[in-house]
Amino acid sequence: MAIMAKPTTRVLAVLDLLQSHGRMSGPELARRVGVDVRTLRRYIVMLEDLGIPLTTERGRHGAYMLVAGFRLPPMMFTNDEAVALSVGLVAARGLGLAEASPAVESVQSKLARVMPHRLNAQIGAIADTVKLDLQSVPQTSGSNAALMALTTAAQLRQRVHLGYEARAGNRTERSFDCYGLACRAGAWYAVGMCHLRHDLRSFRLDRVTGIALLDAHFRRPADFNALTHLVHGIAAMPRGRPIEILLKTDMERAGLAFPLAFGLFEPAADGVLLRASADDLDWFARQLAGLAFDFEIRRPAPLRHALMKLAMRLQASASAG
Repeated sequence: MAIMAKPTTRVLAVLDLLQSHGRMSGPELARRVGVDVRTLRRYIVMLEDLGIPLTTERGRHGAYMLVAGFRLPPMMFTNDEAVALSVGLVAARGLGLAEASPAVESVQSKLARVMPHRLNAQIGAIADTVKLDLQSVPQTSGSNAALMALTTAAQLRQRVHLGYEARAGNRTERSFDCYGLACRAGAWYAVGMCHLRHDLRSFRLDRVTGIALLDAHFRRPADFNALTHLVHGIAAMPRGRPIEILLKTDMERAGLAFPLAFGLFEPAADGVLLRASADDLDWFARQLAGLAFDFEIRRPAPLRHALMKLAMRLQASASAG
């Protein structure tokens, strides 16, 4: 007789045996799951707490059975699983996919039919009260079809023919190896090897005009992280004046002090070197003014002047108060 390792496994085994046999005595159930009769009674109570309707026959050799007509739902969830699923459904509404909202409603309806009343109430409470800060949801939603097609291509390592319309309106086509997908700043991106440019590229899904699977396959780089590559690419984009600042801190604190895609961080002898660029130096100076650690502006000189001007204005405001 195999002894099951976890109480949860044994509880579910009791439910499965009752579902299969209809009626079983306490001693027989206990023997089948490898516990004593007293422990079995605790498992029966746990099943009743989960909303499983059971009938108990009293007596020395009492038996247990499911209420007539009851059928085990195809899915069972613990409290923690129900919470995780509920928060995931809330997040799905804000990810910018056109078909997400009706799909979420459909999933919730299906779950309502298979979950006990108590867990249903918890899911409803989460949906009504939990709000997630999914910043910058795009005005133009992406398509589930593009997401699913590129996800499948990435999983199968299968090359695709990709049609794309850039922000300026010009349309191009290319062969594309999709290494992965990421959601950043409210937009979905496919990241991978573009055979038109012969380099790694990122493509917004809401600008994809067509996808067709090709016969060719590819090998994805080991440990490739689509979001990391996407953020690095956005941070490296030139935006006007190049900026170089030595941050007197470590890499962890530097990363926490600035938002994603703010710039590129490199370890340095005296701290962390931040390489960035910006069109508005006054704005960049305001970001530096809020740092909790020291820093040294290496370039450009006008950024030092912008920071000094900001400091003088703040001092004047403090003196006036």
